[in-house]
Amino acid sequence: MVKRRRRSHDADNLPAKRLCASSCDRLSSLSDELVLNLLSYLPASDLVHCERLSRRISLLAKDSQLWKSAYYSRFVLPRAIRIPGLRSQGTFAKSLSYSSKLSKWLEDDYLVHAGQATNWKRQYKIKHNWSKGSCKVKEMKIAERPSALPMLVQLCNGIVVTCDSVAGLRAWSVQGECRPVGTMRWSSIKQPDQDNSNPTSMAIDTSNSFAAEVCFSVGFLDGSFGVFCLDQLQGSFVRKYLHAASSNGAVTAIAFSYPYVLTMTEVGILSLYILPTESPLTLETTDLKPPKLLYLLKSHTAWPPLSLAIRSLPTGVSASIAYAMPTYPDGWSVGLQELRLNSDGSVVTSRGATAFSQGFYPLHTVYKAVSSSLTSGMGIIKTNTPEPVAASSKPTSLSYSHPYLLTTHPDNTLTLYMVTSNATELSIAMGVRLWGHTSSVSGAYVSNRGKAVSISNQGSELRIWELEGGFSSNPTKQRSVQLQPALETSQEQSPLSERSNKINKYWGHTGAVSEDGYVSNGWIAFDEEMVVTLREKLQGHQALVMYDFA
Repeated sequence: MVKRRRRSHDADNLPAKRLCASSCDRLSSLSDELVLNLLSYLPASDLVHCERLSRRISLLAKDSQLWKSAYYSRFVLPRAIRIPGLRSQGTFAKSLSYSSKLSKWLEDDYLVHAGQATNWKRQYKIKHNWSKGSCKVKEMKIAERPSALPMLVQLCNGIVVTCDSVAGLRAWSVQGECRPVGTMRWSSIKQPDQDNSNPTSMAIDTSNSFAAEVCFSVGFLDGSFGVFCLDQLQGSFVRKYLHAASSNGAVTAIAFSYPYVLTMTEVGILSLYILPTESPLTLETTDLKPPKLLYLLKSHTAWPPLSLAIRSLPTGVSASIAYAMPTYPDGWSVGLQELRLNSDGSVVTSRGATAFSQGFYPLHTVYKAVSSSLTSGMGIIKTNTPEPVAASSKPTSLSYSHPYLLTTHPDNTLTLYMVTSNATELSIAMGVRLWGHTSSVSGAYVSNRGKAVSISNQGSELRIWELEGGFSSNPTKQRSVQLQPALETSQEQSPLSERSNKINKYWGHTGAVSEDGYVSNGWIAFDEEMVVTLREKLQGHQALVMYDFA
């Protein structure tokens, strides 16, 4: 319809336009210091909104000190509150106030130590995405068909290292666009009397987690092991040491914290070696001399899955093995063997602990002790009353990073054990079941900071667990979040573009995978910015799947 023209006498009857009241721009007259002080009272969500007001406010709202304070208040302070005994101190509020002192930042002190190089807003965003399970997912095809032995994968500082009998050693940078950074065939290091082409275990050097170099050890089928470093500039690996073959069988598990190497063979022999050291292990380090065998143990009760760990102590080092063990009447439990050494490498003590309780019960029923109180003439007496519970199934995987020992089970649950290890005591507390998965859990990985990630058998469900400060046995109070990946639209970052466009269909959180989908082999790892899993296609090829929180 044609718009009606305005008649001349209608213009006289139009109401006058309301004039905006003139106001003085008081915000622009404030100094930057005063504006920053005002912005410091805003939550992080409002700081993001303030970046849209003006160029000046946008620059001030991105100030590093604002986001550093917000990071401390949300992610450091809650962890400090959960430290046992701190809440009961009289100076609780004062001792936890915001400060730039490294002692008040717990394990995040490396961010403060980096100074202006730390992007605090980016660090806040990464932590926020972890807490919500928000991430982008991308995949990378790495093998056309599975190798004779399972492929070994490790993640270190944004570098994924794979090891198999067909392709040898390979490395990719998974930060940003995935790209290869190193490769080496086993034929280049194979000795005439050794079978180094069949790797069975691999471990990253944990002596310096923030070092630029990526060094690791590999165990082989013939009982030998080697130490390697990645040279990203040359796109190759450098062999630092290759141990002779052994008659004790394949190296089924290995841990490496330079200069210590801890191995476990298929016949149950645990060996601790120390490499001769004069300087930190880097690419410039000359070939290492043969190591010295410090200790050797023979186990008759350790069952797979296993987890080896080496950690530094104020007075030396601790080397330990966590393992599954069949028990009566609990079905399956976990055990821990620990070696404590002085700084000079001499063994102080060797001790073990188990998580199952002593006593015998009827075979058809499993009981647990439940504390109760009885009133008598002598007052209140605490007793332990047996209560029937379901027997524990054999773990599908096991991960130990002191003080957390985490096992996964085929009945959709995980079990968390807290380990106490000091100069006089080694003990494992009764396990707490973790609920949340809707299908069998094939693998999990836990860090020493209490963060864990678990994956289902079909690879369709991943969950993040915050275990620090203990965990409630009540499923409604357990802290976990399910990953909610967003599709990575960049075709350059996804070699399997056709499959990447259907990630939600095949790997969505529906508990089912299509007939030509992928299944998880149980391996999972994470660092500060991403989670990496290895998935195998039912028809053959293997792919790395990266969940990026940055």
